[in-house]
Amino acid sequence: MIEDKVRLEFMGDQALLLRLPEDVSIETGEALDRLLSLRAALLREFEGVRGIEDIIIGYRSVAVYARFEDVAPEDLLARARRAIQGSGGAPVASTRPGAVVTLPVVYGGSFGPDLDEVAERAGLSPQDVIRLHQEAVYRVAMVGFSPGFAYLIGLPEPLRVPRRETPRSRVEQGSVGIAGFQTGVYSFATPGGWQIIGRTPVALFDVRRSSPSLLAPGDEVRFEAVTEEEYHGGFGAYT
Repeated sequence: MIEDKVRLEFMGDQALLLRLPEDVSIETGEALDRLLSLRAALLREFEGVRGIEDIIIGYRSVAVYARFEDVAPEDLLARARRAIQGSGGAPVASTRPGAVVTLPVVYGGSFGPDLDEVAERAGLSPQDVIRLHQEAVYRVAMVGFSPGFAYLIGLPEPLRVPRRETPRSRVEQGSVGIAGFQTGVYSFATPGGWQIIGRTPVALFDVRRSSPSLLAPGDEVRFEAVTEEEYHGGFGAYT
């Protein structure tokens, strides 16, 4: 059983990390399914326990952040082991069940400067790249790199092109990129090496929201092609 192979290790005096074995696939969503169930089991096990600050999913791991002055490391280990053994029940869809997010995107041009290169690498027309990208349904595997940046799995096989050989020093906020089996949206203007095929006006991170990050592990995401006029016209339904 995979549950018997989960490795536990402390991250200094800040957290306990539960790591899945390397043969559990990230690309197919197997790792995400296991981690969502494991996180749900951890939440049940640690409910009401003083000192637990957060339980966060990574690509192949889940971390229990805790104040060790309030909860003993030995207690963390014991409870985590019980959670592991109890995590094999009904699958968990998301950290926020039922969340489905549609993001409007202007593809190509100055908004997606790598669209033509991606099309050439894939042996497709730019229109086919756009069609394939927006027809797929993606799942958020994890949030990281910068606040609100979600790594999305489910990219169609023909669009799986490598990162740029030379990263850009600045990728604009809202840029939609692809790299390998992933797609994602830059939540802030940062350096980046993904192939940029479009841009969305929707804020992926906003401290004024009750949940600042728009996306969370397990959420489903769809992309919808829009015009530049629609992009500049505002998206009340999306924001």
